[in-house]
Amino acid sequence: MYENSFPNKRYKETLEFLEEVVPSPANILDLGVRNPFSELMEKNGYKVTNTTGEDLDLNTQVVKNSSAEVVTAFEIFEHLIAPFNVLRDIRADKLVASVPLRLWFSPAYRSKTDMWDRHYHEFEDWQFDWLLEKAGWEIKKRHKWTNPVNKIGIRPFLRYFTPRYYAVYAERK
Repeated sequence: MYENSFPNKRYKETLEFLEEVVPSPANILDLGVRNPFSELMEKNGYKVTNTTGEDLDLNTQVVKNSSAEVVTAFEIFEHLIAPFNVLRDIRADKLVASVPLRLWFSPAYRSKTDMWDRHYHEFEDWQFDWLLEKAGWEIKKRHKWTNPVNKIGIRPFLRYFTPRYYAVYAERK
């Protein structure tokens, strides 16, 4: 079902991590608009409600008003200027989130065609841990993985050994 390429490897790693820390069925509020991974979670027994594209830096009502048991946020927080606000306001007791890690050999992602598709943050693992802890979360499990690309060069070579994604499972303190 999965091959070792983007986004399939990322989906495989993320789904396996989610299933390990929050087995289905579970009622999930997934931060971000409906996407192929939302559908994959549903195919694996989760009940998923997505946010609708609201600016989570300015409007956190969706997480304040949700009755979901779990909030998921897969590659969302790097796009926010102030991820602390939404993390603090989540009412669910469980959080599963992933972020791309900052790579010393590659600049932060910035789309050339979409002015909104940019990474305001690319975290080091300790920075993301600190953000979660400050927002009232206790990390229970962590997972990192690489994202190799089929290109030739120094940076593609380094991607075989350097973790690119970081996922955490946290519970409200």
